[in-house]
Amino acid sequence: MSETRCGFVALIGEPNAGKSTLTNAMVGAKVSIVTHKVQTTRARIRGVALEGDAQLVLVDTPGLFRPRRHLDRAMVAAAWSGAADADIVVLLVEANRGVTEGVEAILASLSERTDDKRQVVLAINKIDRVSSEALLGLSEDLNNRAEFVATFMISAEKGHGVPKLKEWLGEALPKGPWLYPEDQIADLPLRMIAAEMTREKLTLRLHQELPYQLTVETESWEERKDGTVRVDQLIYVMRDGHKGIVLGNRGETIKAVSKAARAELGEFLGQEVHLFLQVKVRPKWLEEPERYREMGLDFSDGN
Repeated sequence: MSETRCGFVALIGEPNAGKSTLTNAMVGAKVSIVTHKVQTTRARIRGVALEGDAQLVLVDTPGLFRPRRHLDRAMVAAAWSGAADADIVVLLVEANRGVTEGVEAILASLSERTDDKRQVVLAINKIDRVSSEALLGLSEDLNNRAEFVATFMISAEKGHGVPKLKEWLGEALPKGPWLYPEDQIADLPLRMIAAEMTREKLTLRLHQELPYQLTVETESWEERKDGTVRVDQLIYVMRDGHKGIVLGNRGETIKAVSKAARAELGEFLGQEVHLFLQVKVRPKWLEEPERYREMGLDFSDGN
């Protein structure tokens, strides 16, 4: 019988580099919030993927960017902490954006924050958006700037190159017993997954209006005798005007968000969901340690 392997793989990169999409692609299910807006992943989401005899615990970190607010600083601290704790670090770089100031800053910090034993892999994502000549040039440039143990060309969205990367990671992880049951796909409480799903629907629906000034918490979770589940969630916003935006004209926005989140959560759980959303104005939620704990972040990291 072959030996099992298991370890942590941290995905790092700039906001919107495709970390959440890659996590979902390797797990084979949606465990991480994916929107077209940057900075949507707040917690270090752990997706659990299987590759042969290997179990990959994928740490989908928040995007690395120049932090301005308390929440930003806590998110960036969580990202670097995820990289420092991992067996393998995968740096995602967008092919169409190349070596930006943000990528240069990450490369500079990588050498300081990860030790010599840490394997760092380069994954150039969104390869379908550039020519093969540009790809080769970018790969050469990045490999001249840092020591990567391997380089992969992928499209996380379309799946190109993802199986090869996953296979390599499975073989590179240390030997050891699996950390999670075979059928578990995420190391996240269902309450948090449900809150993230609702927050994603709000983010997609509200576009530019206020996605970073709201948060969602699952207040209660009740498994009913008829096999359905009742989920009550609170949406915290910072101002009265924001509450009106979330509710929408005659409650149309909140109804649409609730319907979309309920359908996705029901599909994820494989059972009927009764979802109830309530919007509360909480002007200083960004300064409350409890809100950070709910998001899986350390409040003190933002100081």
